Amino acid sequence: MLKKTFAITALAAVLASIFFLAPLLDKEERARRSEAEYISMFKEVVDIVKESYVDKVDDKKLMTGAINGMLAALDPHSLYLPVTEYSEMKVHMAGAFGGVGIELDMRNGKLMVNAPIEDTPAFRAGILAGDHIAQIDGKPTKDLPINECVSRMRGTPGTQVTLTIIREGAAKPLSFRLTRAIIKTKSLKARLLESGYGYVRIAEFQERTGEDFEKALKTLAADNGAPLSGLVLDLRYNPGGLVDQAYRVADRFIGEGLTNGDIVTTKGRDAASVQTLTATIGEKEPKYPMVVLINGGSASASEIVAGALQDHKRAVIMGTQSFGKGSVQSVMSLNNGDGLKLTTARYYTPSGRSIQAKGITPDIVVEFAAKPAAGKKEKDPELREQDLDGHMQEVPETKPPAPAKPAHPVLLPRVNGAGKELSEAELLQKDNQLARALELLKGVNVLKKGLLR
Repeated sequence: MLKKTFAITALAAVLASIFFLAPLLDKEERARRSEAEYISMFKEVVDIVKESYVDKVDDKKLMTGAINGMLAALDPHSLYLPVTEYSEMKVHMAGAFGGVGIELDMRNGKLMVNAPIEDTPAFRAGILAGDHIAQIDGKPTKDLPINECVSRMRGTPGTQVTLTIIREGAAKPLSFRLTRAIIKTKSLKARLLESGYGYVRIAEFQERTGEDFEKALKTLAADNGAPLSGLVLDLRYNPGGLVDQAYRVADRFIGEGLTNGDIVTTKGRDAASVQTLTATIGEKEPKYPMVVLINGGSASASEIVAGALQDHKRAVIMGTQSFGKGSVQSVMSLNNGDGLKLTTARYYTPSGRSIQAKGITPDIVVEFAAKPAAGKKEKDPELREQDLDGHMQEVPETKPPAPAKPAHPVLLPRVNGAGKELSEAELLQKDNQLARALELLKGVNVLKKGLLR
């Protein structure tokens, strides 16, 4: 009787498991069937387009267009990179290329010089900030994509390129014949604002940023003749870059004993993408007061640094709400030499915050005070991650808080009309956010000395 009861119970368990597993198996089968149906439908559409479209369609154009559309449907940061763009991206992140040494910007369809890079062919030839590059080797630049202009100006070191420049106040266009050289871009600049107070601006996190940052801090201390009394780290309009370099910058200030010493955590669907980077044991900066400047152009890796220093209470974050790009992109090589940039994880600050579509909120909100020149219209507010079509939501989905009033996307003051770097006094006069940061550092040190009771 006991055996019979056990057999009936076992049979019931098997039937129950089949009953509960059947929908799951059916769901998996439906998914496989659905995938096959969509692939079949895609092939059908391709065949129809190739047979019936008004013009003959190139297979490569059709397939790459389909790939671009597929990735664009995922999020704004996943991209297909043709071999030329893929190579350009690798060169850019390496921070060295053959060219003439000009920071460019496209304004109202005109190719403009933001600034010549110091000690480069363009700098030595006398090209100035504000110059309009009208032609490259005799070919007009008007309305050309800036990437195309960059491509024309870069080339093998030792070869030459001729730039036709229109300069305000010049009676006629100027011609510069430049010999290309190896240009090593610097992702950061450092200087003493005044005795005891250092300033480091990181424009982007490239392959050598962490190493260059550590050297810059040592140079500042040496130039000061004593340890620094305070530091301003400027991450405004820093779009991000390499996460490992952002980690290295933050690690310089975060001790391994602080709240587990976490700096950033990444989490994705792949188990390999789940990892936490923690502070290392080694040389750290002295515990001087520190301000990090951010704005709506601070994104991704720069938000990692700001978030980590904010969570560990190692720095005061000042400026305006950051962009809010809390996703990690992995770059993969395809068999034909092209590249694929795919979003593979989200990242989180040490306290577990995700900034995806939210951004880092400053401890002290300070708007940039630049005003448009008389007769000129103010530019549109900056876009942030939450404004991009198809941006990823956090998990679980939450409504982002209302962002602070966006700063106008103006160029930060760096050079004067003659292309020369601004003096410390000029810089502080033109940049109210930087001046406010320096005032705060001084105030903290006054309080620490006990002069105010």
